[in-house]
Amino acid sequence: MNRLVYIILVIIATSLMGSSFAIGKIGLAYISPLLLVGIRFTLAGGLMALWVWNKNLPSTLPDWTRLFVIGMFQTTGVMACIFLSMRTIPSGETSILTFTNPLLVVILGGLFLHLKYRFYQWIGVVIGIAGVFVTLGFHLQLSEGTWLGIGSAVSWAIATLLVKKWGTRFSTWVLTAYQMLFGGLLLLLLSLTLETPHLEFNAISIRAVLYLALLGSIVQFAAWYYLLSKGDPGKTSAFLFLAPFFGILSGWLLLGEVIRNYVYIGGLFIFLGIFLVNWTGGKKPIAPK
Repeated sequence: MNRLVYIILVIIATSLMGSSFAIGKIGLAYISPLLLVGIRFTLAGGLMALWVWNKNLPSTLPDWTRLFVIGMFQTTGVMACIFLSMRTIPSGETSILTFTNPLLVVILGGLFLHLKYRFYQWIGVVIGIAGVFVTLGFHLQLSEGTWLGIGSAVSWAIATLLVKKWGTRFSTWVLTAYQMLFGGLLLLLLSLTLETPHLEFNAISIRAVLYLALLGSIVQFAAWYYLLSKGDPGKTSAFLFLAPFFGILSGWLLLGEVIRNYVYIGGLFIFLGIFLVNWTGGKKPIAPK
């Protein structure tokens, strides 16, 4: 892939991921958490499913099952854990835990897909994670919310590797559409069983849902899956460290949240971590066995 195109897609995907936290916080004032993400992904997936109908759809039950499993991990698992964890811990801590998933991608990729990474790439992952902690202020509690936050990272890492393993079976648009639709429907079911659904219609809540569904879901996931299908999942996932950084910036722009000095230091760590994970040092990458 052309390097400039790759960088543009990375910025689009991670900035939309990060800004979705601020927009989601706005929406939570009017819609209960699981219902909000359920509506978001069911709407996004439904619109895309209509668009890709009869366009290279899976022809076998196993392939439909693969799409369902990806949606269960990428949309249902990640979003349910994120929003349930925020009931007991701050959203910043949830973000920290969620975006440590690149380390899990490297670990699980090595264990199950036999992907190999050099020592300095592991160091880059650790530095990137440290940057996320610095950016968000070193705040971490051990609670039920903490485990749910870790669960979101594990679920996302599994989904990343499943997309790398199965993603070539589907077009990017079909994969994006149906994993969101299946995941969104499961989230609506969870809303009915794990919370008391609340929905308040007004201009602000409608704009928040449309932003999250169209830009924060359709555009974000399409760009992200395209990047995963074209590159190494561990290296690509390293760019997820940018998402909480963009989240801080969008919180400043949209919610008036104060940016502390340590955010800039954390940002430098994040960029250094991304550089190390993606740097080959002039050598060819180690091939998987």
